[in-house]
Amino acid sequence: MLLLAVAVVFVGLGWHSAATSGQSPDEGLRDAEASVATTSAPATSSATASAGDARLCVINAGSISGLASEVTDELKAKGFTTADPANYNGGSFTENTILYRDSSQKAEAQKVATALGSDASVEQRPTSFTMCRDGIAVVVVTR
Repeated sequence: MLLLAVAVVFVGLGWHSAATSGQSPDEGLRDAEASVATTSAPATSSATASAGDARLCVINAGSISGLASEVTDELKAKGFTTADPANYNGGSFTENTILYRDSSQKAEAQKVATALGSDASVEQRPTSFTMCRDGIAVVVVTR
């Protein structure tokens, strides 16, 4: 019973503090919006990147430790937007493969293959592959 009374007192104090703070919720919202800094990404001059680039997810499906990180760094250096590298344990990939979501990403996926200079296959993503749903998945097995 005593704990209930203490809880009621603290709730009352909280309401009183909020009601008498002297600042309306609208003012607080404006202050919060004003304090948020906006940033913009620098323009890239890379010949392989374009304004419509999709996000790339480099996924290591092989046994070479750190391969996805290496390829991610290489793609970033060439002007592509990449997510953090990841690992895939599904075991169904035997070659480097670039998976695009739909026809709107196919040309970009081909640019990625060209930028890597590899013989990676470029294929439409199977529905069973659920990693990197909105981006282009760069599945690497070998260097």
